[in-house]
Amino acid sequence: MPAAAVVAAHQLGLTFPTADGDVVALSDVNLTIDKGEFVSFIGPSGCGKTTFLRTIADLERPTSGTLTVNGQTPEQARRSRAYGYVFQAPALYPWRTIEKNVALPLEIMGYGREQQAERIRRTLELVNLTGFEKRYPWQLSGGMQQRASIARALAFDADLLLMDEPFGALDEIVRDHLNSELLKLWDRTQKTICFVTHSIPEAVYLSTKIVVMSPRPGRVTDVIVSDLPRERPLDIRETPEFLAIAARVREGLRAGHSYEEAV
Repeated sequence: MPAAAVVAAHQLGLTFPTADGDVVALSDVNLTIDKGEFVSFIGPSGCGKTTFLRTIADLERPTSGTLTVNGQTPEQARRSRAYGYVFQAPALYPWRTIEKNVALPLEIMGYGREQQAERIRRTLELVNLTGFEKRYPWQLSGGMQQRASIARALAFDADLLLMDEPFGALDEIVRDHLNSELLKLWDRTQKTICFVTHSIPEAVYLSTKIVVMSPRPGRVTDVIVSDLPRERPLDIRETPEFLAIAARVREGLRAGHSYEEAV
């Protein structure tokens, strides 16, 4: 029998009650994410990309449909530490060194000092921060801080990594570098990655699968499977194959009236 999907959503819906009436954030979302995939979510602001990520993490509760993570409910997956979460901002504690920030989830989970030290060493090496263990967040650039945040999410070795627009606040040069480094990290660790972005080139460059979402209520309007090779130098973005996928993503956004309605 084939292995269960890492994430499986069926007719998923989420409605927030507000003083001005109900807000439908997600509607009839059907999606399967398999082990080892790199899946990007793209769509206009407010379309439910982050909300869907938060339902996977059990930070929001769906109001209809079903959602499983590694065959479990999101709550069970959270309790079993099935995922690491990287937020838009690094969210590092300024009074803790980089190694102590990375150690935080390990401390909470009760790892011994030797296990902590080995996991910190390994994850900082993965994100190219060896030698910066004793620095404080304010002593690092924005890109290095975000790499430290990724190391913290990887420290307890969860198979699923949830990333909510982690490079959105960085300049284009740093973003390109971190995109390239993230692909190498994904290849080395074989993690399953769910990645929220507003950037079409970023989504196409990183992903094995691109999920295009409509304006609220958030629906999946297209799922694009990429046939780009696993190894992707930055200049692959100028190839006809890359541009063809980008064009389909752009068309999917247009078909969902993502930008015309705002004009």
